[in-house]
Amino acid sequence: MTSPPTASGDARSDRPVLQPNGRPRPLSPHLQVWRWHVTMAASILHRISGSALSAGAVLVGIWLLALAFGPEAYATFTGLSASPLGLLVWFGLTLALTYHLASGIRHLVWDAGKGLDPKTASLLSSLSIWLGLLVGVAFWVWLFVSGSVSL
Repeated sequence: MTSPPTASGDARSDRPVLQPNGRPRPLSPHLQVWRWHVTMAASILHRISGSALSAGAVLVGIWLLALAFGPEAYATFTGLSASPLGLLVWFGLTLALTYHLASGIRHLVWDAGKGLDPKTASLLSSLSIWLGLLVGVAFWVWLFVSGSVSL
């Protein structure tokens, strides 16, 4: 006779774990068990882009500090930002922003109770990835074509 499952969830067995209401639930499978699909990738990208935007907020704060510390500090910051590495960082942050915005719109659609069936959810996830990428790249193409940015 085996002992009943515990609330702590004995990780060494495949027995169900008891929920607080006493009903059993299975242990969550490892990430390797899941088959990758576009909604999973979109969810992970949404979290990564949100984290990148937090780092971007720090950079915007540093930009404002450089502005407050005078022309020399501001020139140093803009010089670093205009370097190829700085432009790559700003390009990455632009992609994070445009994707996060598109993904947020997807979440608003889902919050309205629309597009929740698997086929439509996959389509909306694909659209948010492609829209974020296309808008971000188009913005930087426009910056280079207009002469606002150059290498």
